[in-house]
Amino acid sequence: MNKIELLAPAGDLEKLKIAYLYGADAVYIGGQNFSLRANAKNFSLDEMKVATLYAHQLGKKIYVTVNIVFHNENLEGLETYLQELDDIGIDAIIASDILVLQTARRLNVHFELHLSTQSSVLNEGAALFYKNLGVTRIVLAREASKEDIKQIKEVTGLELECFIHGAMCTSISGKCVLSNYCTNRDANRGGCAQVCRWLFDTDFTTEPFSMTSKDLNLISHIEEMIQLGVNSFKVEGRMRGIYYIATVILTYRLLIDKILNHTLTEGDMKYSLAILNRCANRDSTSQFFESLPTEKEQYFLGREEVSNQDFLGLVKDYDEGKGMAVIEERNIFHVGDTVEFFGPNLETFSITLRKIYDEEDNAIEVANRPGMIVKIPVSFPVHEYDMMRLKVFDKQNYV
Repeated sequence: MNKIELLAPAGDLEKLKIAYLYGADAVYIGGQNFSLRANAKNFSLDEMKVATLYAHQLGKKIYVTVNIVFHNENLEGLETYLQELDDIGIDAIIASDILVLQTARRLNVHFELHLSTQSSVLNEGAALFYKNLGVTRIVLAREASKEDIKQIKEVTGLELECFIHGAMCTSISGKCVLSNYCTNRDANRGGCAQVCRWLFDTDFTTEPFSMTSKDLNLISHIEEMIQLGVNSFKVEGRMRGIYYIATVILTYRLLIDKILNHTLTEGDMKYSLAILNRCANRDSTSQFFESLPTEKEQYFLGREEVSNQDFLGLVKDYDEGKGMAVIEERNIFHVGDTVEFFGPNLETFSITLRKIYDEEDNAIEVANRPGMIVKIPVSFPVHEYDMMRLKVFDKQNYV
């Protein structure tokens, strides 16, 4: 069986650390140049050095996106940048422009060349073309069906990376110019304004109209994708927060491990689906994997995207002698709330908050200032970077 990789997004160093801690085998990041997520914080070269060293100390990998569509004015500094990435020691770049691939080969860099989903590869001929350019991995278009995946793998033998979770592109990925037209921001050079998610007034309905795709969620198909030969399972979301990254990566990590260990149960799958569906603020479907999407995979009217406030706090420390967890508050919680703690080295458990103390050990009834430090009696040991969330689901109900 091929080695299975769980690949996470990271928009900054904190998110990168969370991604690795919660089970990612590799992380993809963007630099401050040549990356499609220009609105993310992104990484300076010095931060990339820190990130790469940290990844390799853990025995994990780091990939850098160089995936804009290059115009002539974007070419300045490209060779220097690729050489700097090579000197840093990253494991691969993710690129879509043929010139970037050719330049990297000419420079005789040590990192691998992964083809971005922006190239929209959906057939074996295109995959073989890029293989001849030195590409070792294809990040398939989000529109790939399981038949596409199977045939491309069988014919090319290339490593295949597939998006399994996160936002979809309303257009064929990487081919949209709505942002260019409506805002003069080039979607293919990092400036996407996500016009497809705007609400539009129309003459034919009193409700606002949108053209938003529902999110992608392939958790129910991971085992089949492993059998098809997919090497890397990719989560979208370089602009997402640490709670989203931790929740999604840990859920897929546990599920993939159970598949590989032949211990996955129907209850595990149902509980995982419940957690993932609660974590995001849009509905999700399998999109193109099994068949062409219909109107059911799209928002048109009556769309709501309400972010929940489940993420209550981040564990900063734990005093085992006192049985006291130090929490950085992220959303409001009160004495009497039932919460649960989860983390990469923690069996998820729940408690009812009987007491809350501020930093000076004064008893308080509510934690209601984002970033405030509070102390909570917790009888089970917790660890730095574990998280506390509102308890919504009882895992026992899914067994």
